[in-house]
Amino acid sequence: MAGKKSKLNQIIAVANGEKSRAKKIMTKIYQKLDKEVLFSGISKTYEPIDEEGEELPKEEKFIQIGVDDSIQEVKSSLKEMFNVVATQDVANCIAKAAIEVDGKVIASDVPVTHLLFLEKQLEDINTFVNLLPTLDPTEKWTYNEQTNCFVSEEKKTIRTKKTPEVIVKYDATDKHPAQTELIYIDKPAGYWHTIKFSGATTKKKKDELLEKIRKLQKAVKYAREEANNTEVEKSNIGDLILDYIFE
Repeated sequence: MAGKKSKLNQIIAVANGEKSRAKKIMTKIYQKLDKEVLFSGISKTYEPIDEEGEELPKEEKFIQIGVDDSIQEVKSSLKEMFNVVATQDVANCIAKAAIEVDGKVIASDVPVTHLLFLEKQLEDINTFVNLLPTLDPTEKWTYNEQTNCFVSEEKKTIRTKKTPEVIVKYDATDKHPAQTELIYIDKPAGYWHTIKFSGATTKKKKDELLEKIRKLQKAVKYAREEANNTEVEKSNIGDLILDYIFE
């Protein structure tokens, strides 16, 4: 399996290209294999019974592709792809790095494949934290251990009630009775004492969480780059596998 040494990031850079190239070549070969006529040839010559007989032209059709040609094409297209992918897979098993934030090692010897997993998970966690509701800044909040949530200061507001009252629009005279009207007036009836409860978090706490995630995301990406810089031996498994099958 030993061979020329390369950096893992170099192998990653060419792996997808090799897979795509091999797939295109194999697709073309499959299309040829589906046409048996390409593998068939013929040569026909006519011989009259005597010299007076009719002369007919020779018929010839040469094969356009052979099984051996197809095998060689498959071997050449798959060997490098096998070698590159095997090199990447083996390297992924040994390429590791530490996740370090502000000089503190959060985790050591983390495999590069897990670092890729962590990058995606941290994106999801960042989305989650961004969606967390924060406390209304117009209120003054304190955390209450008994209710296990934030509690606002008590606010006192007046409650009014419509109260009927008769007003005299015109006083009575010796000729006309008094003119009155029934109206409803808002009069104080009591007081509301309001306390609000909230399960939201403070903006400061949310910002702290987002900053931690940001630092960790940066650290994980740095660790991945460090792991991808691991030097690995290029595999020749493609040669071994395909040579065994076809030779």
